[in-house]
Amino acid sequence: MKQKRIWIILLLVVLAVLILLWRTGFFAAIGSLEAMKAYVEAFAPYSHIAFFLIQYLSVVLAPIPSNITALAGGMLFGFWGGFLLSALAIIAGSMTLFALSRKLGAQRAAKWAGEKVSSRYLDLLRRKQDVVLFFIFLFPFFPDDVICILAGLTTIRTRRFFILMVLSRPWGMLISSALGSQAFSLPWYVLVPLIIGGIILFLAALRYGDRWEELWIAKWNEKISKRKSKHHR
Repeated sequence: MKQKRIWIILLLVVLAVLILLWRTGFFAAIGSLEAMKAYVEAFAPYSHIAFFLIQYLSVVLAPIPSNITALAGGMLFGFWGGFLLSALAIIAGSMTLFALSRKLGAQRAAKWAGEKVSSRYLDLLRRKQDVVLFFIFLFPFFPDDVICILAGLTTIRTRRFFILMVLSRPWGMLISSALGSQAFSLPWYVLVPLIIGGIILFLAALRYGDRWEELWIAKWNEKISKRKSKHHR
């Protein structure tokens, strides 16, 4: 009964926010970077708060690529301002999805995430939590927001999830904010090898992640044993 009540409240909140976004012209603005910039600027002197909420909602509610809106943030608030606002909003939104997933229960959360995505990623997340989460959050071509929901259905602890997300997810915001603020630009002959290298690293981690983890644990235990033996001497 409690989970059903949470689900109903969540749906009502989503509906109310979507209506508000529509009334303020948000959905008309997402088709253009310049239009998005003008939309946020219209909330001055509270444009920082408006941008933070947009980035937060891009994770929790709307299917909006947060990396694209981060470009507008870089244009408006500069590199560090845009990055910090985007990163904090994305982290807050991700933790919200993670917590809601655990409150709603497995059946409703899996339905919320979608059967197609759940069948593709949930088992993989349960088997190789850390590796999969880190690389999915690191690269922009995975459904990061939905993965936060699915992560709530695994046995990963909240603190561990938070640390993995903070270490991996803000990098996309960093690059987008830098590009938006024109702090630097990456030519295609640099960007393409980086993406290919990242994909290769991700696939290798999936295939050999368990073996790497076992080797690391074995070496770490060996170091501990050596330190203990030296201490006893």
